[in-house]
Amino acid sequence: MSQANDPRRSCRPRTVLAGGLLTAALALSGCTGSPAPPTPGTSSPGQPSPSAPASGTSASAAPTAGAGPDSGTAAGNLPQLVENLSPSVVTIFTQGGLGSGVVYSADGLILTNEHVVRGATTVEVGFADGQRVEGTVKASDAVTDLALVQAKRTGLPKPTYQSTLPKVGEGALVLGSPLGFENTATAGIISGLHRSIPGSASNSLSLVDLIQTDAPISPGNSGGAVINMRGEVIGISEAYIPPSAGAVSLGFAIPAATAVDVAEELLANGTAKHAYLGLTPGELTAQIAAQLGIQGGSGVVVLAADTDGPAGKAGIRPGDVLQSMEGVELTTPEKLLAELRKRNPGDTVGFKVKRGDQNLDIKVDLTDRPATTTTR
Repeated sequence: MSQANDPRRSCRPRTVLAGGLLTAALALSGCTGSPAPPTPGTSSPGQPSPSAPASGTSASAAPTAGAGPDSGTAAGNLPQLVENLSPSVVTIFTQGGLGSGVVYSADGLILTNEHVVRGATTVEVGFADGQRVEGTVKASDAVTDLALVQAKRTGLPKPTYQSTLPKVGEGALVLGSPLGFENTATAGIISGLHRSIPGSASNSLSLVDLIQTDAPISPGNSGGAVINMRGEVIGISEAYIPPSAGAVSLGFAIPAATAVDVAEELLANGTAKHAYLGLTPGELTAQIAAQLGIQGGSGVVVLAADTDGPAGKAGIRPGDVLQSMEGVELTTPEKLLAELRKRNPGDTVGFKVKRGDQNLDIKVDLTDRPATTTTR
């Protein structure tokens, strides 16, 4: 994803969505040092997994990945974990590239990233046993970068999605199709929680409140699974910062609990609702602070405000600096988006606002996010 070039933050112009349209992802990121991906569809199919469902078979009850006589001994046994979970992770092929996905229900529902299937109505879904079937994009949500694809296959093993956040230091496995290499597993640990990628707010609403891992993630992993040592899905691969930006193993995933909440909302309503503030946030640099006559302190500068939106109606205007929301200090635009993500349409939130030499307390009644808007 392309962000403003800022030499103080070498990762900003080089944050890469971890897959989806492989050829487009690198162009959008501005990265030139990453290896060129193989042509989509020409990579070798994965070898059949002993635990994969037989081609074309169905089951009346949903099998659970990792269940059975070996599940008790799988914890920490990496080969066994990969064998157990591989049938639950798929490759999604589109006209523009490929990404990954995770089985969400036994009847063929697949959870993936919205940017993997963006612009597509039908895709091809490849399984660990080598079978490929047609899939239909059922629903998607650009704000959280999640989507559901209905594959024409049943009897799939649904993994367990962890409802709580992992602990920093826990072991982690990433399963997916990096650069088109299907059924790939990489290993590491959980490196951090509640991460937001600096500089992402101007281009995306999704790169906030993420899980960080040092398990290698590459283009093509997007939408795939990050699992713990018990074989539970703890995240959906989202993005990474490449070595060309000076990074070493900086990968990011959407927490599984977030993914499940959004997936259930998409299943129920076809869309997901998000709290809407109605402004464009920006980083408060020293130069901007000087122009606004603000001495010291931190915050998020309002670059634009929709006069008919919640913030505009509450009296917030361009040039204001949002210092905190409900007592939480706002240090970056990404922090504002992360805090906003926790709210619901209809909530009333209080802001501490700096306007020149004035300190204001402003209450804003959040609304549902419009279908198409460029403000937050």
